[in-house]
Amino acid sequence: MQKYRIELKWAIIFMATTLVWMILEKLVGLHSTHIDKHMIYTNFFAIPAIIIYVLALLDKRKNFYGGQMTYQQGFLTGLWITLIVTIFSPLTQYIISTVITPDYFSTVIDYVITHDMMTEEAARKQFNLKNYIIQATIGALIMGVVTSAIVAIFTRKRANP
Repeated sequence: MQKYRIELKWAIIFMATTLVWMILEKLVGLHSTHIDKHMIYTNFFAIPAIIIYVLALLDKRKNFYGGQMTYQQGFLTGLWITLIVTIFSPLTQYIISTVITPDYFSTVIDYVITHDMMTEEAARKQFNLKNYIIQATIGALIMGVVTSAIVAIFTRKRANP
């Protein structure tokens, strides 16, 4: 388990950052007053997400691989972080939806119905805990793999001759 201590640490940091981001979204009104802007601004979470992966891979390179790391080692490090985040995604989404912003689903459903964007039936099918848990889990896996693949390119480092 010591071998994956760095990955576990950064996965926990990632999940904590996700929860803090959702608290901030709620505080600035993206889950209520400014719900019309939520779809735009929530995508900015990609910035801290990528930074976390970069810092995680640099941490692994420095503190586990002695300052050198191949693309494969970096990619596998990212995959382990992704696996942990993906496994805990349902719990993270549950906390977001029941503790941080329990009114989000009813608010977004009201918004899309009021603005003739969806029927009530379609809105209720899309905006619910079960669907969001599925989306969060699949999204964590896909985005984690892609981010790991890209970040590993920039964090690899060969030994100096």
